Amino acid sequence: MEKVSINESRTVQTRLVLPPDTNHLDTIFGGKVLTYIDEIGALCAMKHAKSAVVTASIDSVDFLSSAKAGDSLTLEAFVTYTGRSSMEVYVKVTARDLINQVERLTTESFLTMVAVNEQGQPIPVPQVYPETNEEKKLHETAPYRRENRKRRATNRK
Repeated sequence: MEKVSINESRTVQTRLVLPPDTNHLDTIFGGKVLTYIDEIGALCAMKHAKSAVVTASIDSVDFLSSAKAGDSLTLEAFVTYTGRSSMEVYVKVTARDLINQVERLTTESFLTMVAVNEQGQPIPVPQVYPETNEEKKLHETAPYRRENRKRRATNRK
């Protein structure tokens, strides 16, 4: 199977944080951000696999700062590493105060998505290769994260 650039899976979405999306502190609900992360992760993985995908796990979510009503959220996702049918997807969320033009990283997450056929059975996906420094760092550290996922799965049994 061919190898493709990580950049080919890159997917970007921008959303506006509205009052119904916020809690009593006027910051976005974490669950809302998780929904956005899962959605862009799936879009990114489908773009890479050229097939349907399912979420196998949300491996980590680090909420680093909050976004408030009126901020724009930009979500950027790309496949950092692949197994036979699985894909590790990195999602970065930044918030921008559109009035003051201040931008900050709010959330980073890693998901595992699996490519499936019409019967829901796993199917092979192309491998990826990194080009930018960010991509290279994430690609090189992916086997460590994969081992952690396997360890967690073994501990559940």
